[in-house]
Formats: sequence, C-alpha cells, structure tokens
Amino acid sequence: MGTSMELHAGDGRGSAGSKKSVVGEGKTPHVIESEVPSADQRDAQALARLGKKPVLKRRFSFIAMLGFTCTVLVTWEVIPIIYVTGLTNGGTAGFAYSYLFALVGSLSIFTVLGEMASLAPTSGGQYHWTYMLAPASCRKFFSYIMGWLVICGWQALVASSAYLSANLILTLVTMNNAGYSPTQWQGTLLYWALMALAIIANLYSSTILPKLEFFFLAVHILGFFAFLIPMVYMCPNKATSTEVWTQFNNGGDWPTMALSVFVGLIGSVFANNGTDCAVHMAEETRGADYVIPWSVVATSVLNGLLGLGTLLSMLYVTPNIEAVLDSPTGQLGFPFMQVVLDSVGSYQGATAMISIVIAMFVFAVTAFLATASRIVFAFGRDKGLPFWQTMAKVHPKTAIPNYAIYVITGVACFVGIINLGSATAFNIILSIGISSLYSSYTITELLLLWRRIRGDIRKPSEMSGHTWEANELVWGPFHIPGVLGIALNAFAVCYGTIVIIFCFFPTTVNPDAAHMNWACLITAAVIFFAIAYYLIYAKKVYQGPVVEIAPYQIS
Repeated sequence: MGTSMELHAGDGRGSAGSKKSVVGEGKTPHVIESEVPSADQRDAQALARLGKKPVLKRRFSFIAMLGFTCTVLVTWEVIPIIYVTGLTNGGTAGFAYSYLFALVGSLSIFTVLGEMASLAPTSGGQYHWTYMLAPASCRKFFSYIMGWLVICGWQALVASSAYLSANLILTLVTMNNAGYSPTQWQGTLLYWALMALAIIANLYSSTILPKLEFFFLAVHILGFFAFLIPMVYMCPNKATSTEVWTQFNNGGDWPTMALSVFVGLIGSVFANNGTDCAVHMAEETRGADYVIPWSVVATSVLNGLLGLGTLLSMLYVTPNIEAVLDSPTGQLGFPFMQVVLDSVGSYQGATAMISIVIAMFVFAVTAFLATASRIVFAFGRDKGLPFWQTMAKVHPKTAIPNYAIYVITGVACFVGIINLGSATAFNIILSIGISSLYSSYTITELLLLWRRIRGDIRKPSEMSGHTWEANELVWGPFHIPGVLGIALNAFAVCYGTIVIIFCFFPTTVNPDAAHMNWACLITAAVIFFAIAYYLIYAKKVYQGPVVEIAPYQIS
C-alpha cells in the first residue's frame, strides 16, 4: 500500500516534475504527486525539504548504524596505536586527563553535529549545511570549499586505515618471527590487498552490509573484554595509581608542560574522530532525522567509555615504558604489542588478542570507503566535482554509487604507490585527516551558533500551513533548545578551535622532515586548489545543492 504525498513548491531555485527534473535558479517548481510507501513517507519528506529525490535504498536501522559508526571510530582499538603520542607529550597523567577532555569535547562536537543532521539529513553533510547556514552572499563559495575539505579528509582516512591495518599485520608477524624484517613493498602490497577487499565488500555485499554491522558491533564490544581482561588480570607488574595519575612527561621539549599535554591531546582526538560517518549514510538510514543524531551521540558515549577503559588499563600494565618503546614492535611504532605479550606471557595468547584489534581495523576500511564514496556521490550530484555526471550515478539494481567507490579506491591505491619510494611522503599526504574534518565541524557549528543566536532557525510548529522552501532552516526532532543549546554549541566551537590549532603542531620542538607535521601544508594546498578550481571552472556550474524535487507543504 502506498500513500500519496503532495509536494508543493516554495523555493524559486528549481524543481523536479514527474517526468523531468528542473535544475537551476530562477525557475519555479511545479506541484507534483509522488507515491511512496507509508513507512518511508517521513524520510521522503525530509529529503524533499532539502530538494532531493530518494535514490539510495534505506537499509540501515538504529542498531545497524550504531555498528557502522562504532566500526569507523574503533576508539578502544585505536588507543593502543596512539600510545606513544600520548606518553611522549603528557606522560601517563597528561594522557589520562587529556583523554577525558577529548571525550567531553568530542561529545559536544558530535551532539551539535547531530542537531544539524536532524535539521538536514543528507549525505552531503557539512558542505550542504554550510550552504544552508552561511550568508547568502558567500554561501556557494564556502559550501564548495567545504565539500573539498570533507572529501579530502575522508580520502585520507580511507588510505590511513588500510595503511595502518597493513602495518599492524606486518608488526604482528615480526613479533612472532624474530628474524623477520618487514619491507615497504610488502606493506604496500598488503595495503592494496586490503583496499581490494574493501571495494569487493562495498560493491557485492551492499545489501547485507547493515546485517554485517550487527556482527562488527558484537566483535567490537565483546573484543573489548577479550582484550582487556586477560591483559589486566595476567599482568605480573602494574604501575601504581600515583604513577598513573601524577606523572607528566614533556618528551617534545616544549616550553611548558601544559603545552606538551595539548600537543599530545591530538592522539585522543584521533581516537574519537569520524562520527560524522553516520551523517554521510543518512540517505540510506530509516528515520534518518532521528536515528542519525542518536547513533552519533550513542557512539560517542559508548566508544568514548570503552576507549577510557582501554587507556587506563594500558597505563596500569605498563610500568616500564622505556623498555616497551625499545622492543622490536616498539621500534616499528606499535609498542602495545609488547605490552600485551609481557602481560599474558604467551605468544599465542598475545597474537589472538592483537588479532581482535587488527580484525576491527580491517572491518573499518570497508566502512571508511562506504562513507567517503557517499560524500563523493553527494558532491557529484550537486555538480561540485569534475566529471560530476559520472560521480552521481547509482547502480540501478543495488542503488550503490559504484563510480564514487571506484574513484575513492583508485585514489587510495594510487597514493599507496608513493609509499614504495618514501613512507615520509606518504604520511605527509595522509596528515590532512584530522585537520580537514575538524575544520569542517568547527566552521559549520560556528555558522549554526550564529544562526541560533539570531533566531533564524524556526521550530516545526511554526511551519504549520506554511509553504516550505528548499533548504529552509527548521529544527529537526533532535534539538537542544534555549540557553543550554547555545552554551553547548559555543563550547563545541571552542573545543574544535583548540583541536585545529594543535593538530598542526609537530610532536617535538625541532623535528626533522620525517617527524614534521605537514597537515598545515596539505590542508592549505587543498583549500588553494579548491579556490582555484572554483574560480576557473566550478563557479559556472556549482550553484549549491541542486534542487531536484519540490519541497512539500505541511498540512
């Protein structure tokens, strides 16, 4: 059974009739009739408010999306990886306190992000919101730059996750084979193999991906206990609470200890980054304007607490940090493997525990690729990319943006070639991950703060009998009203600004080329490229989010 839904125009930017989609400015949409299943009517209406037609299949429920976001964040699994960063700048106490600050800050960032996802549940996410929230005089320009920042940030995360997974596997082999020394070409081949596995999963298991997320969520939660309990229970020597909570370290030789702690904060930020993956899957989620924000908040809380448990456990079971850093796995950048081995005293047991971490990282590559491809699809749909007609295509049977998946995978594999010649150059390119995404979070949330202080965003109750315009600012069902919402929004912007500043800092005062933080250079390069391309070509075709269908009228 279907329900007839009448969609009325009120925008003047464009519309879609039943036979022809009208795109561009200065054209009045027609009233159209659209038959949609009653269960999907609310989702179709939410997209119509944004001027979009539903072309992707809604396969994700709340639990499936929770599994998806937890798989992307893999917070407790990342904590052992960033172990060195936090201990070098901050020490055990600095690491613990900075993680608590990052946990609260990330929750504020993603709660406000959830408000925007409820207001406008679209795969475009930050660049679409920027268009809606920015002043009319500059919204197209800033929206376009934002689109490139988000795409490049997620492209870097796709490559980083595969690269990290490959190196984890090789380091685990090294731990079990003392005479083995991994080479860059082996790491690159394994990196390509993981990317191949991710693209196969995205193309051919798309219909069962939400079901797989249930399994990934179970592994994520049960694996936490399987990893921590043996390590803590069997560890022969533990640090004291005084050592964990009072010992600071300024390994980067910064002028003050406080500055060193803030430099080390970025490791904790990385562990809690990427929850906006849910936003970019909004058009494939049932009840997106409600499910997406709550899955974002739930993931931030769940993963944040699991990460805190892992961090404290790791700090307590590592009484001799220097010995761990000097171990074979420590020399390869993963000292946590030696911590696990020393704790359980068994190569077989340590290998099984570490394999849980590696498995979750391999699962994450698939989720990273899915997220990045949806952003490319959305930006292509809005004519923001070269060859946008191809980027916006969706497979007629699976409703998956195949070409967007091909592009993200192809770029990631091409970047992997650089690792054959220089691991330093490869890491320079990947350094944009945190800086670009946090820039997108902070800028959009600053615009939201400006709008909510001005009172520009209306309540749904104020829209009764009103003819909607595409991309009109109306709060969704997930909203923190009043002074509390403004305070939370303001804190999120302040926290995001702190992260942006310190994500450009190197780990030491006088780094060499291999240890320099190149995020500032790469981020600036992306922005300059986006500006140049916009001025030369894109401003002729990019008019902001394309209105494909007329908004509806609430009765």
